[in-house]
Amino acid sequence: MTKMLKEMALDYHQYPIPGKIEIVPTKPYSTQQDLALAYSPGVAYPCLEIKEKADDVYKYTDKGNLVAVISNGTAVLGLGDIGALAGKPVMEGKALLFKIFAGLDCFDIEVNEKDPAKFVEIVKAISPTFGGINLEDIKAPECFEIERRLKEECDIPVMHDDQHGTAIISAAGLLNALELQGKKIEDVRLVVNGAGAAAVSCTRLYIALGLKRENIVMCDSKGVITTSREGLNEQKREFATDRPITTLAEAMVDADVFLGLSVKDVVTVEMVKSMAPKPIVFALANPDPEIAYEAAMSSRPDLIFATGRSDYPNQINNVLGFPYIFRGALDCGATQINEAMKLAAVHAIADLAKLPVPSVVNAAYGMTSLTFGREYILPKPLDPRLLVTVAPAVARGAMESGVARRPITDWEEYNVKLHRLMGNDSKMMRQIVDMARQEPKRVVFSEGNTDNMLRAAVSARRNKLCIPVLLGNEEMIAKRAKRLNLSIDGIEIINPRHDRETDRRKQYAAKYAERCARQGVTYAEAKERMFDRYHFGMMMVNEGDADALVAGTYSDSQVPTLIAQEVVGIRPGFSHFATMHIVDTKRGTYFLADTMVNQSTDEATLYDVARLARRGVEYFACEPVMAMVSYSNFGSSNTPESRKVHNVVDRMQQENPDLAIDGEMQLNYVFNKEIRDKNYPFTRLNGKDVNTLVFPNLSAATTAYRMLLEMGGVEAIGPIQLGLNKPVHFINVDSPVRDIINLATVACVDATVAQKMEARK
Repeated sequence: MTKMLKEMALDYHQYPIPGKIEIVPTKPYSTQQDLALAYSPGVAYPCLEIKEKADDVYKYTDKGNLVAVISNGTAVLGLGDIGALAGKPVMEGKALLFKIFAGLDCFDIEVNEKDPAKFVEIVKAISPTFGGINLEDIKAPECFEIERRLKEECDIPVMHDDQHGTAIISAAGLLNALELQGKKIEDVRLVVNGAGAAAVSCTRLYIALGLKRENIVMCDSKGVITTSREGLNEQKREFATDRPITTLAEAMVDADVFLGLSVKDVVTVEMVKSMAPKPIVFALANPDPEIAYEAAMSSRPDLIFATGRSDYPNQINNVLGFPYIFRGALDCGATQINEAMKLAAVHAIADLAKLPVPSVVNAAYGMTSLTFGREYILPKPLDPRLLVTVAPAVARGAMESGVARRPITDWEEYNVKLHRLMGNDSKMMRQIVDMARQEPKRVVFSEGNTDNMLRAAVSARRNKLCIPVLLGNEEMIAKRAKRLNLSIDGIEIINPRHDRETDRRKQYAAKYAERCARQGVTYAEAKERMFDRYHFGMMMVNEGDADALVAGTYSDSQVPTLIAQEVVGIRPGFSHFATMHIVDTKRGTYFLADTMVNQSTDEATLYDVARLARRGVEYFACEPVMAMVSYSNFGSSNTPESRKVHNVVDRMQQENPDLAIDGEMQLNYVFNKEIRDKNYPFTRLNGKDVNTLVFPNLSAATTAYRMLLEMGGVEAIGPIQLGLNKPVHFINVDSPVRDIINLATVACVDATVAQKMEARK
């Protein structure tokens, strides 16, 4: 497993190009005029404007959206002092997280300097480039002095995330844990094991929340830090106790809270048992906690336990904080990240955990009903609400404490901006991937003997997204795999044509004949149809021998879709099924329907497509804002085509009075809400950004999403099947491997959700 992880990690960082980040132009550059504006002579004008008014740098450059991740590599993750150069992959990773979670641009800067004074001078000298500085992986105690000086000498936000990120997230978890345990922070006794940067910052922040200093015992590798010990640095003297104890075991007796930022296995079951009733243990050593989860939870039933690991409940993860803290700080032009802003983040994160959890978050972590409680004291890292919750809280904290140079005045507009940022990457696909990995399902690939299907199946297995089953000729698949240099060891291959007399083929034929008896299908005909991979694969899913199917289609997709209607059937309440593409663009995430199935769309079909699209959008934890697309606007044309759309809109509005849906409308009014709302102020979409487009026919829908794909800069997920009884999905065999993998991942999640819903019946 370690060897496989190493190979996967090295491949990930090396291919298709080295590293994890790149610079992408944000302005046109294709003509000489563009270049004259971008550089000489046009660039002189914003330079002169900034010379006259320094704050205009935020108006004309990316400074206000640019963060630096700066390190000297002296305390990298759990690797220690590996040097600036070796730490670069970590800093690139942090830059990636800033971008994908908060839409912030980021440069990673590795400074080959260990002397704190020289390090400060270097960072200070380059600080005009950035809107904020995230110090990273700098060892204690030097990190305290470095951060203090940079905060004093720079006029932009500076934060050492190793200190304050852990402090903010653990503080939010602590507030919620104390609430659940029925305790007040001013009354509890805290034991801290570890005296490095994170431990000191956590303890200071807990004191700011009300913890009494005299109720704190801090330990290091030598035992309890007491006032009688000599040679203590400034930070350790701050928390030295005069209690007559010397060991961690003594300190743990009757303690209410334990915070571990040290090494694994230093806490025993006996120590946890010696704590006060209803204790709280945050064992945050990386990668293995101070006490194993299983040991801690078996020690006593009244314990609330948290670690830094994602495979246990209550993960204390800095990614819950730093992207959104810097987002809020930069958006209001904060000159620093101060105590008020950190406390605002603490309370925002803590309060979010108490709100109902979106279904997409439940699914991402293999849960059915995450609710505030002993195993859910903090939001999950993939919760899409973090951005729109934490960033505004931090900005308000900056404004209320007087450090915001550009206060936010229109909070509704700011909220819209943050919601747009939520769709500015493949966050949705990442959520789906995490859901699939929680519980991989058996996914049948019907065209296992085609290049891209085979590549997709092998990759999906390697990345633990699903358990692939290939349909096709064993020898052909083996030869193809050899030619493509793919390992298919351990992947099940089924050849329906070699399955002539097995019980499975007979069982499938009997069931199919029974289902289609009124369509004139005999048992003999059913056995013949079981030679076909579409029929055979769908029967595997229908009979529970597989969880989902990715059916590879060719130029005509109608054959497999018709077979699907016969074999697995359409959901009750609908007469049609459809497909939807999810398209991630720089403007946001859009849902497009129907992109594959219904060639002829009458009013009844379009009505079903609209209803299915609404359900599909809600399935992915998004609120549908729906536009019914046409070549006319709100009744401006009286042709049969436009009347069809108009009538479906009327019916949807009558049956769903709270649903944001309107039309018929042209695409320019779909995307330009200002013009739409000015010309048609009566629309239900007034003030809203459309995220769901229902097209009047297959030709329009297919043209729209393919045009977006060909123009580049977008990622599409789909076609996602809507309305069949079983997880059967369709995609062209020549689609890019990534698209097939994405659809197989969706199929896996589809199967997981369907099985959980069936189990609850």
